[in-house]
Amino acid sequence: MVDFRLTQEQEQLRQLARDFAEKEIRPVAAHHDHTGEWPGKVLQKAWELGLMNTHIPEAYGGLGLGALDGSLIAEQNAWGCTGIGTAIEANTLAEGPLIVAGNEAQKKKYLGRMSDECLFAAYGVTEPNAGSDVANVKTTAVRKGDVYVINGAKMWITNAGKANWFFVLARTDLEAGNRGMTGFIVDADSPGLTVGKKEWNMGQRASDTRGVEFVDVEVPVENRLGEEGEGFKIAMKAFDLTRPLVASGAVGLAQAAFEHAFEYAQERKTFGKPIYAHQAISFMIADMATDIEAARLLVQQAAWMHDQGIRNTKFASMAKRFAADTAHRVASDAVQVFGGNGFNTEYPVEKLLRDSKIFQIYEGTSQIQRLIISRELMRTGLRR
Repeated sequence: MVDFRLTQEQEQLRQLARDFAEKEIRPVAAHHDHTGEWPGKVLQKAWELGLMNTHIPEAYGGLGLGALDGSLIAEQNAWGCTGIGTAIEANTLAEGPLIVAGNEAQKKKYLGRMSDECLFAAYGVTEPNAGSDVANVKTTAVRKGDVYVINGAKMWITNAGKANWFFVLARTDLEAGNRGMTGFIVDADSPGLTVGKKEWNMGQRASDTRGVEFVDVEVPVENRLGEEGEGFKIAMKAFDLTRPLVASGAVGLAQAAFEHAFEYAQERKTFGKPIYAHQAISFMIADMATDIEAARLLVQQAAWMHDQGIRNTKFASMAKRFAADTAHRVASDAVQVFGGNGFNTEYPVEKLLRDSKIFQIYEGTSQIQRLIISRELMRTGLRR
């Protein structure tokens, strides 16, 4: 039997996140967007409430929540502000490779410290010339005795300026393509590791995005994740967990844009009646609501499949692609509903439009998601 109802515990979890977003995130969202200031106080409160690092297993001090539970939290955080929500969820992206491939000592040391205090971690894969084309990663790791020496540069790394440690993908074999990549846990205070300036981006300015340079950075062999050559596989497997969570953030943003547009359409009057009474506007509102519900269902299916141990790569990419495109379209339509006011920074929807664009870019562009989906379809045929 199919049952779309959440459990009582899940409803309580979602309400906790909603209350937090409404009381703690939304009141300061505009400030952090305008200033780019790191929302440390908000993040500390999120950590104290258990709204961060939710997927760390209980054995290492975490809640051990599933992907579906996490998607409920991520949507509400993003409803409050996706910049702040991204700062929260970036920890999950960095922790993902450890959760799926770390050994006991690595998990105890690095996941355990995330549970002990409010710390941040970063996922170091993207490079100046290797974004969606992960196979083009140039950062190298050369083994010398009991250490690997890492040289190279990463770019657009979320939480980089606040990270306690990084997951870093580097090339250990220059001739082996994807099989020549290896994953490492790199402490942020390692000599030779330099973090660049905070980037001033179009949107999501509350998150901390920077370049990272590695010059002869020595990493102990025990900080290697899995065996040499398994890094690409580990990084991609982590996406099966994190892409539904990123997609749920896109749903949260779309929901916020829809709510603003729906309320404004009932208040704003033209030709003697609310603009909602005009079919041109009411149909836009109807399409927003429909697409958001469809995106949310895709997210929850992909997350549920992950929790059940079912391969969800295709559905995770479907959810990421559809939710990202929906968020951008809904935010743009919300600006249209607001008209000239929507183009002004005094109204909330222009920020949402700026924030929405990155969902079509990070954690794999919408075009890359289509590539993954098409490959998965060729692998499975018409079978679901």
